[in-house]
Formats: sequence, C-alpha cells, structure tokens
Amino acid sequence: MRKIVVINGHPYKESFNSAIAHSYITSALNFGSQVRYIAIGELDFNPNLQYGYQQRMELEPDLVKALEDIRWSEHQVWIHPLWWLGMPAIMKGFFDRTFLPG
Repeated sequence: MRKIVVINGHPYKESFNSAIAHSYITSALNFGSQVRYIAIGELDFNPNLQYGYQQRMELEPDLVKALEDIRWSEHQVWIHPLWWLGMPAIMKGFFDRTFLPG
C-alpha cells in the first residue's frame, strides 16, 4: 500500500487545483493507497522568512504537521497554478519556512 501526500499550493480553497487534488485523492484511495492532504492556503503560518538563514524561526504547529505528513509519505503530489512563470507566493513561503538547511 503506497503512502501518498497530496500538497495543494493554490491559496484558495475553491479552486480548480483543489478539484484536481480531490480527484487524485479519490482515485488513489480507490486503488488502496493511504493519502494525506495538505492545503497550503489553509495553513496558519507566517510565510515570510523574516531573518533569512541568520536566525531560526520556530515552526508553527501547522508546518510541523505538514512536515510530519511529508516525511511519512513515499510519494508526493504537488499541485499548484503557474502564475507569472512561478508558484504562488504562499507556496514559496511554505518552502522557505519548512525546507531549511540543517
């Protein structure tokens, strides 16, 4: 049984990306996978890496839970819109705050 985490980087709950994510989740569950879902736009965290890498910011509980889900997974599905050739700012903030050196 595959352990999958689906990460939706769209900032709005009622988006086409959310529909894609939920369709994927439904199919994965039908094939017997275990699935966890992270909707970045619904997490409660400060996306601004205020001190760069000079000073560590403590992770908010939602980010701690998201990291636990990512570490638990064997397969990750990242879904997000492409805006001006990049990801939404909230998703960039998620990366900046969670994927830290050390």
